[in-house]
Amino acid sequence: MPAERADRATQVLICLAAWMVPGSAHLWLKRRKGLVFLLALPLMFAFGLALEGRLFPVQISQPLVTLAAFADVGIGGPYFIARTMGYGGGRVVAVTYEYGNAFLIVAGLLNFLVIIDAFDIAVGRK
Repeated sequence: MPAERADRATQVLICLAAWMVPGSAHLWLKRRKGLVFLLALPLMFAFGLALEGRLFPVQISQPLVTLAAFADVGIGGPYFIARTMGYGGGRVVAVTYEYGNAFLIVAGLLNFLVIIDAFDIAVGRK
């Protein structure tokens, strides 16, 4: 039983690491594709900010905005850094606003897939 707990604890840590720093869990698991995730996902998030996309707030009264906020948080650490530094306010009149939103949302959603992949590797499914 204690061995299972250690494995479960390690799996939880791997998932948390994968969420906070995209690609870190794959590097922890000695997978080279972690470098691609480590570079591509934060760059995609940064492009979204540069294109004046918005980091959506959680608004229960607007379910689609709440889903976008959930997707934004999916990128982990870069999201909290951007929020703390005041980025992600978005400028609706900017021509690139919707493209920026798409980059921000997709970066978070892709990181969720990376987290699931890291978990599958950790439990031995891959």
